[in-house]
Amino acid sequence: MAAAESPSAALRRRDLCSRGIRLAGKMRADVVDLLDAYVEQQGLDASVSVAAVEGVPLAAVERWDEQTGTQRLLENLAAYRAFRALLAQMLEEQREQLGEADAGLGRALAAVLLQVSAFAYHLEELLRLESRGIPGDEGDEEEEDGPPPPPRLSLFEQKLRGLGVLRELAQWAVRSVRDLRQLAKPSPATGTAPGLAESP
Repeated sequence: MAAAESPSAALRRRDLCSRGIRLAGKMRADVVDLLDAYVEQQGLDASVSVAAVEGVPLAAVERWDEQTGTQRLLENLAAYRAFRALLAQMLEEQREQLGEADAGLGRALAAVLLQVSAFAYHLEELLRLESRGIPGDEGDEEEEDGPPPPPRLSLFEQKLRGLGVLRELAQWAVRSVRDLRQLAKPSPATGTAPGLAESP
């Protein structure tokens, strides 16, 4: 920002960050519950290792404390847009595999998908407050939403990918809380953008 942040903008940012922290905390709790149900329903070993999910940025990042507020928001937004597409695909695959045999798991997946979509929208609101352009905000956003569809996988590979998606989503929810807490800190009097100079 070229000028110091106004008190009203600072208040708005803190309010958005506080609500985002609550959203991320609730989302993580629901994802952890969903993970337990998913592992049991799919007959997987909870300790099995899975490869990184293509198209999803890893929550772990080097030199986290050196990131700007805008970098944090953009990385979060990219991740949740990817999760939105992947969870929608998981939900479709789940319905194909089981139909109504396990409607509870489908409902839980759909609920988490709604939370991910709401959180992505929340991040977009924060980016607008920062007066930054939002990637994919021009034209139809859905056309640019998330990673390209992966090649058709076997049933077991789909199960493992789903496990990887949910695990990484849980990690992202934790990181999002950290990022938003950092962003909620008061801006320096010099007018530096939120989160640019502070360390956790």
